[in-house]
Amino acid sequence: MKKIVIAAIVAICATLGANAQKFALVDMDYILRNVPAYEMANEQLNQVSQRWEKEVTQLSKEAETLYKNYQSEMVFLTDDQKKKREEAIVAKEKEVTDTRYKYFGPEGELYKKRQSLMKPIQEDVYNAVKTVSEEKGYQVIFDRASSQSIVFASPRIDISNDVLAKLGYSK
Repeated sequence: MKKIVIAAIVAICATLGANAQKFALVDMDYILRNVPAYEMANEQLNQVSQRWEKEVTQLSKEAETLYKNYQSEMVFLTDDQKKKREEAIVAKEKEVTDTRYKYFGPEGELYKKRQSLMKPIQEDVYNAVKTVSEEKGYQVIFDRASSQSIVFASPRIDISNDVLAKLGYSK
């Protein structure tokens, strides 16, 4: 009796699993490279990042200059003056660290800027992928760009151009 129940369960699972799963691939790098808004957002992020990096570098140079001046004048300074200079150097280095964290930290300005610029574009792409998937009956869509386990995939199952067309950027 037990064997019959197990055999029936296996047969039912095999029948349900026999339905062909339709799947496709997209290349998100390819899609995003062909979306002008994404390229403009990337350029804007690069400019902001470079400007902030210059600011951090300038502060870092100021801290380095303070330290070098301190080292060269150390023999002429009193203990009180040494302590004040050391405190000034430590404060400048802390300012450098705080500024770097403020701009480039996990919740920094660059992260917030990237979120505000990229998230709407990524949502549009996601919605286009979802729409193409629903229209063509795909159950699974893999991202070729981020999946390192895909060794080979037929170009016939790549729907990247369909997604671009859905976004209004026909190829």
